[in-house]
Amino acid sequence: MMTRFAQRLAGALIVVGIASIAVFAIDGRPDGALITLVGGIAAVLAAIGTREDGVAPAPMPAADADALIRDVFDAIVEPVMLVRDGTVTFANRAAYALLGQHILGEDARVAIRHPAAAYRLGRAAAAGEDASDHPVELVGLGSPDQRWEMRTGETGDGGRIVHLIDQTGNYAAERMRVDFVANASHELRTPLASILGFIETLSDEAGDDPAVRTRFLKVMFDEARRMQRLVEDLISLSRIEAEKYRLPPVAIDLVALIDEVTAEIEDAGHPRAADIVTTIGDRATRVIGDRAQLSQLIHNLVGNAMKYGRAATPVLVTLTPDRSGMVRLSIADEGEGIAPEHIPRLTERFYRVDAGRSRSLGGTGLGLAIVKHIVERHRGRLDIASRVGVGTTVSVVLPITDMTPGAAAGAPAGGAVIKM
Repeated sequence: MMTRFAQRLAGALIVVGIASIAVFAIDGRPDGALITLVGGIAAVLAAIGTREDGVAPAPMPAADADALIRDVFDAIVEPVMLVRDGTVTFANRAAYALLGQHILGEDARVAIRHPAAAYRLGRAAAAGEDASDHPVELVGLGSPDQRWEMRTGETGDGGRIVHLIDQTGNYAAERMRVDFVANASHELRTPLASILGFIETLSDEAGDDPAVRTRFLKVMFDEARRMQRLVEDLISLSRIEAEKYRLPPVAIDLVALIDEVTAEIEDAGHPRAADIVTTIGDRATRVIGDRAQLSQLIHNLVGNAMKYGRAATPVLVTLTPDRSGMVRLSIADEGEGIAPEHIPRLTERFYRVDAGRSRSLGGTGLGLAIVKHIVERHRGRLDIASRVGVGTTVSVVLPITDMTPGAAAGAPAGGAVIKM
């Protein structure tokens, strides 16, 4: 049976509901009824805080309240401080981690140690400026590469809450976007300028010489093809990024796809097609994937190995089971190798170890960036290992499936990891 307090509470809620219906029936306006309902429920909820004997519960002790507040602020992952009379009187765990344990009781300007923060907390505050809507950017706080946004607000007793928001990731993303636009513009402008220059030369007397005309037209054709490859890679990269969170649709026979790609390279008459050596550990390896993207991935990796490996040395394409229960596709060359400091940046757009050599060999600087995004979409892992003077091995580890090729796929197990 319900207690007398519960009966009163249920009855009050019924009365609130009836009152809301009555208001709606009288004036036909739902907003008035909604206001009545919300106000009534708020009043009823306030009644819950009263004990059945009508005596209000005892307030929480001050020490317990302070501990609760500290726990709440420590749970905030961003630095928060309370400043009174210019001195830090409270800081959460994140603030101590960023600025040090010594900041409690210290002048806030000394605790943060940044000119922009000192101005906001010092002269601007003294001048009575409203700083709540004007965040301050702090560059180099914590480490030279970090960027923070400082926001401040007033408390009821005249104190000041200082909140630091880490903007390093946003800044890095914006810098990557700006660099990408600048690099793409440069990569397109260079061949375009060359084409325009040769056209202008051909329009003069040089165009009357058949040998010169033929040589210039070949250069113009090569530069136009370079622009075409770059535009195609940019479009491909954009499409892959747009599909990043959409799982591939079907099961793909990876062995058959490798055979298909190597046959295409041979049919295209590539001078190093005969150097490709394929080793398949399992003739029935199937993965959940996008056939076109996986084909592009193999083309890019085998193409890089043929491009940067020494002539007449083998390009090893190996498919073997991985210790993680997935399948590992490795492409190895015997080239000049890559110094360790370059390896973490190889998948950045337009990053080249040797820009001049890469352009002369027809590279766009986007091949490994495309590979990385394809691997991410397929919930796989990308490994790059290289030794200077020995060669480079690029491995892609992908989840396998028991589904028959071409069958619709569900969600494969495993998370996306890029290991560099």
